[in-house]
Amino acid sequence: MKACRKVLITLVAIILTGSAIFVPTPSISSVEAASTYTSLTNKLNTIMADNRMKNATSSITVRKASTGEIIYERNGNKGITPASSLKLLTGATALETLGEDFRFSTAVLTNGKVSKGTLNGNLYLKGQGDPTLLKSHFDNFAAGLSKQGIKHISGNLIGDDTWYDSVGLSSGIMAEDVPYYYAAPISALTLSPNGDFDAGSVIVEAKPTSNGKAARVTLSPNTNVLKVVNKSKTVPKGSKNTLKITREVGTNKVIITGNSPIGTSGSKEWIAVTDPTMYALDIFKRSLAEKGITLGKSSKLVKGKTPATAKTLLTRKSQPLKDLIIPFMKLSNNVHAEILAKEMGKKVYGEGSWDAGLQVMRDYAFSVGIDTSQWKFEDASGLSYSNKITSRELSQLLYVIRKEPWYNTYYKSLPIAGSKDRYVGGTLRHRLGTAPAAGNVMAKTGSLKNIKALAGYAKTKDGELLIFTVLTEDNKASTVPSIDQIATAITNHK
Repeated sequence: MKACRKVLITLVAIILTGSAIFVPTPSISSVEAASTYTSLTNKLNTIMADNRMKNATSSITVRKASTGEIIYERNGNKGITPASSLKLLTGATALETLGEDFRFSTAVLTNGKVSKGTLNGNLYLKGQGDPTLLKSHFDNFAAGLSKQGIKHISGNLIGDDTWYDSVGLSSGIMAEDVPYYYAAPISALTLSPNGDFDAGSVIVEAKPTSNGKAARVTLSPNTNVLKVVNKSKTVPKGSKNTLKITREVGTNKVIITGNSPIGTSGSKEWIAVTDPTMYALDIFKRSLAEKGITLGKSSKLVKGKTPATAKTLLTRKSQPLKDLIIPFMKLSNNVHAEILAKEMGKKVYGEGSWDAGLQVMRDYAFSVGIDTSQWKFEDASGLSYSNKITSRELSQLLYVIRKEPWYNTYYKSLPIAGSKDRYVGGTLRHRLGTAPAAGNVMAKTGSLKNIKALAGYAKTKDGELLIFTVLTEDNKASTVPSIDQIATAITNHK
């Protein structure tokens, strides 16, 4: 693969030129420093002795943010599945590689000409990875075409997703996750159902109707790419709500089962589509129809590559990465992570693939002195159970990036403990909601079955900023209470 050849050349050049900057891991250097944190060490040791942590496999490191000095560590070099705390590396590499002002682009093009209201030729919708496209943006495209005098399209409506490779799912995704938004396929042309930008998914909602009748099912946005099989039943008020919404793996069938009690709000699920490109085309066709733009009787919705000679009719750019990183990190958006990985691969190695994108992440970690032999990952979101990192190297990353020019943007993207606003508190909005932790823990969560993580920054009572990384797996009981106690102990230290 051409990306691999370029990687070998790059690594050889780094070794020969000595251009890599290795930042040694600082250690406790004085009795005074060690004694300063004796009470904190004792508290953390007590927490580590509880049954939740004793029965789990863990790796924990706490550092001073000012110097990188390690003040507490337990199994710091133990490789643990990081879950979404891996996004800490993805976000840092994206800001470094793409830049804070990077924007995704989408264009509408044609190889035909307009005559008397008819576009004689094909209309191309060319995606370059934008995960923030909404139906309203397609409505704007349709309005723009209408203003250009287009009322009819004689050719095909073609979706161009060739900016990235055709591999939709990363390694390690489990079949049980495939139907849902957090494991949606990756495409250079995709669509989000709302402002959370869960690209490649449709909001499916089932609500009770009248007793004995099936629940009413709605799709948002309304689309033909999913086929609803409604086996649900409306039941009397007070009955148990057993509604379940899922998609049959390998098909477009959304299966609705269970009972929907009268008087309840029913159930809602974000369901991943099987083909994001065709999903985007379907919604674009609807937007065109709503603006009075029709397709020919023989016109088809197909995927294809835009000719080099095609004329650009309309373009749209996404919000800059410095803004997109907020929903990405705060809400832990897996699709954003994987799209960013492919985009980085495209920019650095000319290949929008996972192999190329993940290599860019390894390159960046290596360049700032991270021991990349301690990082093993096969995606950029942390969804794979095969990913392994150590708390020492993750905390080292959080230390060295404080010198990067984009660090403030990165820091602000982290969930803030106890903040109820979703775009502030993110995945920590319902955790650590009381003093002293509330507002003083800025960290990325990670969660998979029997795996929990929390890594970021915490302010002590006297205002000192500490870096902490807590990774746990093989959890027989949830370690979240213990992890939160660790974060609270740090913020309570003075």
